[in-house]
Amino acid sequence: MKKNTTFSLFFNKRFLFTVLALGLIISASASAKLPTAQKIAGKMTVGWNLGNTLEAIGGEAAWGAGHTSQQLIDSVKAAGFNTVRLPVSWFIHSDTVTSVIDKEWIARVKEIVDYCIKDDLYVILNMHWDKGWLENRVNKANQEVVNKRQRAYWTQIANYFKAYDEHLLFASANEPNAHDSIQMSVLLTYHQTFVDAVRATGGKNSSRTLIVQGPSTDVDDTYKLMKTMPKDKIDGRMMAEVHYYTPFQFCLMEDDASWGKKFYYWGKDNHSVTDTTRNASWGEESDVDKNFEKMKMQFVDKGIPVIIGEFGASRRKFSSPSDQTLHNASVDAYYRYVVKSTVSKGLIPICWDVPGWLFNRNTGAVLDRGIINAIQQGYNDASKK
Repeated sequence: MKKNTTFSLFFNKRFLFTVLALGLIISASASAKLPTAQKIAGKMTVGWNLGNTLEAIGGEAAWGAGHTSQQLIDSVKAAGFNTVRLPVSWFIHSDTVTSVIDKEWIARVKEIVDYCIKDDLYVILNMHWDKGWLENRVNKANQEVVNKRQRAYWTQIANYFKAYDEHLLFASANEPNAHDSIQMSVLLTYHQTFVDAVRATGGKNSSRTLIVQGPSTDVDDTYKLMKTMPKDKIDGRMMAEVHYYTPFQFCLMEDDASWGKKFYYWGKDNHSVTDTTRNASWGEESDVDKNFEKMKMQFVDKGIPVIIGEFGASRRKFSSPSDQTLHNASVDAYYRYVVKSTVSKGLIPICWDVPGWLFNRNTGAVLDRGIINAIQQGYNDASKK
């Protein structure tokens, strides 16, 4: 009887120890996992792009941005943004044969990431245009070499940043030029390579949220062609990305063309009664809502968050007979309505910015308070619903 009792006690203690140990392992494993994409998306409000800077061909200051400082990022935070998208070139900062990234360059990118992390911002680190090595080669002929380079770059980047928490997100590409089902199938291999490369580095990258871009980041093309996402080893850690510069004639068009003129005035309350040929004839409020509803249906309703990785409209300078005041009101109205529509549909708006637009890149001073206020008002409008 004593033997049985001793054995029973030994067995029970060993069983208890095993259960406790297993519990600790499970607990540690669970705590090591970063939050889901939906949880992260729920904390992202409005975002800002450090545009024409780290993606500039020729170096950080080549397109007029100067040297990005903590002071600039502090100003972005103070202006009400809690997400920063960092467009980055890697190809021009690497050995183009071996695809080994320059150590000084990736260290500089890390410095700017750290500026953002210090301010408790979410950071999206992407693979930008970079002479088009990926986004202008979405085709069968270049598929093998692009995938090889994509794997090499993301393996290095992911390893370099693997200790960062959920505030750092990776984005596969920028605006990959794909317009049909064949190109879409090739693009999905680029995204799959990205996902596999990041996950293979382990650690926090095993559950880091990853962002993949729709074809040309165009709303209509994405709605028609992007019916599946890359496969992932873990559920709920993917986001989709599109961009929005619609209508082009109002947002970005620089010169009149044979097919149409630039729009100076946008929105139901901002049409000119004298300069009528410059009124927007499409792409206004109802179209904004229709476009973003497509992204809501395609992704958000299925549990996949969506970022509007870039959007914006340039503020132009006019003289009579064009109405500068009405144009300024139109630009502000555009930002306010786009943000309101995106946020109300569960999308995350990230405005495009370049040197001279919203912030003084040297001092961090706000240059366009009207747009920044419009963005915050749009977010508040949606939040009140």
